[in-house]
Amino acid sequence: MQAGFAPTVEPADIEETRHAGEAPESLVERLAKTKAEAVAHRHADDASSPAILAADTIVWLESGEVLGKPRDTAHAEEMLHELSGATHFVSTGAAFVKDGSVHSLVDTAKVTFYELSDEEIAAYVASGEPSDKAGAYGIQGRGRLLVKHIEGDFYTIMGLPLTRVVRELMAPSYSTALVEDILRGGNEHA
Repeated sequence: MQAGFAPTVEPADIEETRHAGEAPESLVERLAKTKAEAVAHRHADDASSPAILAADTIVWLESGEVLGKPRDTAHAEEMLHELSGATHFVSTGAAFVKDGSVHSLVDTAKVTFYELSDEEIAAYVASGEPSDKAGAYGIQGRGRLLVKHIEGDFYTIMGLPLTRVVRELMAPSYSTALVEDILRGGNEHA
């Protein structure tokens, strides 16, 4: 990985239902923390347990409505029509567990879409890319052609605001030597 980490991916398999009245940013932080704690619990008896980093990303509207992954192509088209020509928010929650301590953060970016034609939406949906993406688009793929403007960290929109994660969550646990080593080109951090 470019950031100097060699991660092992381990799905958390948690319930991701939004609680009644839960704000989008509270939701995404809770999900990240719950994922991190679930994986850490599986490794609780392992003395050499690695540090755990978990994240969750959501797309949401000014109204507070959260746009999850589309159920089908019609739902993807509906979501993209709703985002067309408008500004929405993407929030990523990240949680870091090391030696039993859980630290978390939320980062939010604003994304504005171009006004999209029915044909553009149909073509994008036909690509298959929206099917497993919150909000029915991925900025790291073809979906970048839908985006007119962003305010905030591009990597938050992709799913992990890595600079904030390293500096605010991980570095205090490892000391600033972690950041220095990554900047030098080190790449074996767990």
